[in-house]
Amino acid sequence: MRGFTFPLAFWRATGLSYSCLPYAYRDERSEGRDMPSGRITKQAVDALQCPEGRDRDFLWDGALAGFGVAAFPSGRKVYVAQYRQNGRSRRTTIGDHGRLTPDEARSQAKTILGAIETGADPIADRRAAREVPTFNEVAADFMSEHVAAKRKRRTHEAYDALLRRHIAPAIGSMRIIDVRRADIAKMHSRMSDAPGAANRAVSLISAIWGWAARRQTVPFEANPARGLERNRESRSERFLTTAEFAQLGAALEQGETIGLPYDVDETKPGAKYAPKVERRRVKLDPFAVAAIRLLILTGARLREILHAQWSYVDFERGILFLQDSKTGKKPVYLSAAALAILAALPRLGGNPHIIAGARDGAPRADLKKPWAAVTRAAGLEGVRLHDLRHSFASVGAGASIGLPVIGKLLGHSQAATTHRYAHLDADPLRRAVDTIGATIAAAMDGNNRGEVVPLRKSGGKSA
Repeated sequence: MRGFTFPLAFWRATGLSYSCLPYAYRDERSEGRDMPSGRITKQAVDALQCPEGRDRDFLWDGALAGFGVAAFPSGRKVYVAQYRQNGRSRRTTIGDHGRLTPDEARSQAKTILGAIETGADPIADRRAAREVPTFNEVAADFMSEHVAAKRKRRTHEAYDALLRRHIAPAIGSMRIIDVRRADIAKMHSRMSDAPGAANRAVSLISAIWGWAARRQTVPFEANPARGLERNRESRSERFLTTAEFAQLGAALEQGETIGLPYDVDETKPGAKYAPKVERRRVKLDPFAVAAIRLLILTGARLREILHAQWSYVDFERGILFLQDSKTGKKPVYLSAAALAILAALPRLGGNPHIIAGARDGAPRADLKKPWAAVTRAAGLEGVRLHDLRHSFASVGAGASIGLPVIGKLLGHSQAATTHRYAHLDADPLRRAVDTIGATIAAAMDGNNRGEVVPLRKSGGKSA
């Protein structure tokens, strides 16, 4: 019968062993005649054995009521705290013997038993603690519920790489509420060879924490990544000069006509069968050449060109209407030169993409190999495809087109992103310094036309 127990005298009269007693009685030290007791010491715990036929045996401390150690048939010995709460006999585990000394376990037992006197429930607290998710569990929900639904595929891939390679090994198995700033700082320090990635990992941890806080899993103000000092990063920006544009154009033309030269490892056994040096040339795929030219002439991002489809092109207005980009829907404005490249490209049946790939209906995957061949032939090794976007913007800034217009052409959602090109707008500064310099030089030569006019304060007096 649930909730009913026989008097202890009944169990004594039956002559049954102590192991048959219900736990409600079995755990009462004062009543169990065959329950060993005494001060729990290392020697006493080492000597404690579970008798054959029992599932466990206890040794209770003679000095601290409720503190004991349980021995199991497997040989495992566990320190416990026994107490009564709300009319029920309850027991909570403190820890394994060996990991804890008797004195360490006794100290924890005092803390637990003292907390019970104030109304605490260590079993309920432990159950609640087990329900707190690990950082890995929260990150998995963040990726599936937030990133997969609201961010671009490449963002998802970048976050996933940071989590797998750096964040999960450092703090993934920890409960999220146990993650401390020192843990994140240690991870950040270990990534010193990749300062940019280290900063992005910290930012991702902060974003995951903020997402969890909005779901009331953790408090906003306890974000351990907030305020952590980041690495200094030097922005890598390369702008092609007029001469370098000419070199690049010549290499592209060579690649689509006679082909670009390639090297052969003469040390390999098959090198003797390779073509003669003067015949070692390979022509570039016309779609790859067209993609590189479009990147140069539009300032678009690589995936924006590779994934563009013919249906996006409005030849009459000269606009490529991208359905999706890093900043959402975006128009790419096409110059006459860019339109001429599109007009010359063949359209493959069954493939809607402008830059067709080798697989049916698919776009070209990347431009790594052709770009490496072109930059090598042009003497521009080290120049990245993304530098073409910077170079497009630098030409516009140098022509004093204006940062707002350049930002529109590049599809920047924030003016601050375009402001990095402000120093390239040299024309107004050049005109200003030429005017000032000519005026001062003329004055120093005694030419009245070069008279230097004194600046006046707002009150109208000379400075």
